[in-house]
Amino acid sequence: MWSGVLSFRLKNVTNNNPMRQVLPLIILLFSFPLFSQVKEKVPPTDAIVVSGLVEKEITFGIAEISAITSRPVADVVITNHVGEPRGTAKGLRGVLVKDLLSGVTIKSESPKVLSEFYFTFIASDGYTVVYSWNELFNSPNGENCYLIVEKDGKKLFEMPERMLVITPTDFKTGRRHIKGLSRISVARASKN
Repeated sequence: MWSGVLSFRLKNVTNNNPMRQVLPLIILLFSFPLFSQVKEKVPPTDAIVVSGLVEKEITFGIAEISAITSRPVADVVITNHVGEPRGTAKGLRGVLVKDLLSGVTIKSESPKVLSEFYFTFIASDGYTVVYSWNELFNSPNGENCYLIVEKDGKKLFEMPERMLVITPTDFKTGRRHIKGLSRISVARASKN
């Protein structure tokens, strides 16, 4: 049955028929999902620049980050925005982001106003994630936000997704799974 339908369709397409013009569009429509699922790799980075409302811009390179005490991180199931598993990060060691940022002096008139500050993490591909000061320095989340320095037995300089940030306690871990972190910008919430 199908071969008869197919030969009928092909005959109609090969004649001077409007279907001849429509067929390439139909093929394109059906093949688009195949090509749209190809993910581009995020370019790895070798340093993180911390800037914005800080006393002095600081750059953390691989050597500086590797010198900070790291700790083992349990395997993390990476989920998408609806909670579907997309992979598992294994063999992890990480540096707490708050330990990395502890040497950064924020421009503030008093410690009381630090609750108004936030950190924008920006990856090499433009992916952006925000953490509040309180989230990193005044809540359990700060004890679970890691800059990964080892993954699957590979050291930081060998990791293809370096600089990688993971917050394993997030409900949907992929939301703040930041590959190729290049900048952290410190800002203050406006009072408008």
